[in-house]
Amino acid sequence: MNGEELTEQETALYDRQIRVWGADAQRRLSKSHILVYGMKGTVAERKKEEEDFDQALELIESGIRVLEFGSLEIPKFDTITNKLNSGFFQSRTRFCKNIVLAGVGSLTLVDDREVTEEALSANFLILPDENLYHGKTLAEVCCDSLKEFNPMVHVSVEKGDISTFGVEFFGKFDAVVISCCSLAKKKLINQKCRKLPKRVAFYTVDCRGSCGEIFVDLKDYKYSKKKLEETFECQLEFPSFEDTISVPWKALPKRVSKLYFAMRVIEQFEDAEGHNPGETSIADLPGVLKLRRELCETNSVNESQIPDALLERLLIGTSEYPPVCAIIGGILGQEVIKAISGKGDPLKNFFFFDALDGKGLIEDISEPKPVS
Repeated sequence: MNGEELTEQETALYDRQIRVWGADAQRRLSKSHILVYGMKGTVAERKKEEEDFDQALELIESGIRVLEFGSLEIPKFDTITNKLNSGFFQSRTRFCKNIVLAGVGSLTLVDDREVTEEALSANFLILPDENLYHGKTLAEVCCDSLKEFNPMVHVSVEKGDISTFGVEFFGKFDAVVISCCSLAKKKLINQKCRKLPKRVAFYTVDCRGSCGEIFVDLKDYKYSKKKLEETFECQLEFPSFEDTISVPWKALPKRVSKLYFAMRVIEQFEDAEGHNPGETSIADLPGVLKLRRELCETNSVNESQIPDALLERLLIGTSEYPPVCAIIGGILGQEVIKAISGKGDPLKNFFFFDALDGKGLIEDISEPKPVS
């Protein structure tokens, strides 16, 4: 879209979603630029090859309902899992597909890793034909596949180590989504985004086996919210990733998700040991339990807040679980679209999903404000 108005072609192509969120929101999407680092299964899934695709997709999306206290529940999870694992649900992308089909202006991919057997198992943008991806990076292969979904969206690849990119590079985008990142890299990229004079929506996403996590930083975010026939202007202040994870554990509500604590333990263990994300195994359990004990003592938190069984599941969950990727990727796509369009309440500031109970939790992890 070159001008301010949608073209006839865009209006026809995006007719259904224009009726959902309006022409103004669609114009914002069509002018937006998204950066994605780390082409893992959360941001990429497999191609539609059966007419049953839409039925399975609706099973997931219609099954997500908002409960009290910011909780989400995904019912019939076993049914969804069976369909996904049996090949019933064959989609190429979840997050990237969603935003490409939504009609963003451009999508830039960064991931210089080579295609491996592990990538083939979780990233279904990659067809199981070595001749199609030989000599290409993950980003290049995914780029080729994503272009097929919507020719009106410019999909490209940026090569290099994202941690070395200057602040001005991130200023070209409206939203930055990163996965497969170390603790230090998450902090660094978030800091660069926050240094920009304009607001750049920042997201981290992490799936470990049957569990998933999304972090959101929208800085000072203004948006509109409709209630009955009235539209209200709202504003939220988001803390940075570093500020969020620096909040003392004892200052958090007792009901906070155990996944929040467990993910921080694994994250800090990988950082201390120099492991890349997902390179842990059950052999690391003694070291992880030792770190848990130290962190709990420092933060005056009972170790029962971080069960051994949960840590074990995260350690052995080095491979991504397609159903979890589908749900986390779907939530992430929805949040990015909301942030760009300025429509609807954004997620603040963590989302956790655990396939064991089929529930998702929204947690606001922020420094408590002093009572005046």
